[in-house]
Amino acid sequence: MSRPKSWLFAFLLAALYTLHQDFWFWSAARPLAFGFLPPGLWYHACFAVAACLLMWFLVRAAWPSHLEDRVGSAPGEPGNPESGKEYRAS
Repeated sequence: MSRPKSWLFAFLLAALYTLHQDFWFWSAARPLAFGFLPPGLWYHACFAVAACLLMWFLVRAAWPSHLEDRVGSAPGEPGNPESGKEYRAS
């Protein structure tokens, strides 16, 4: 992974962490979102969606490809998905 991309990911994670400290909605009870959600709950719902999207983006863009290499390549070896045998750690 390139250095600028690493800095971007670190910045996005730090920004999301900072936004999680939602002290600005602690005392607000109005206006209600959709007529029934208090602002703090609405903010947390939006934050959860943003966190989910960021994690999806991180997995798609920064997941190490060497973790996806097959354990066994010959048919019949444990770890090969086509072998029909399941790998079980004892």
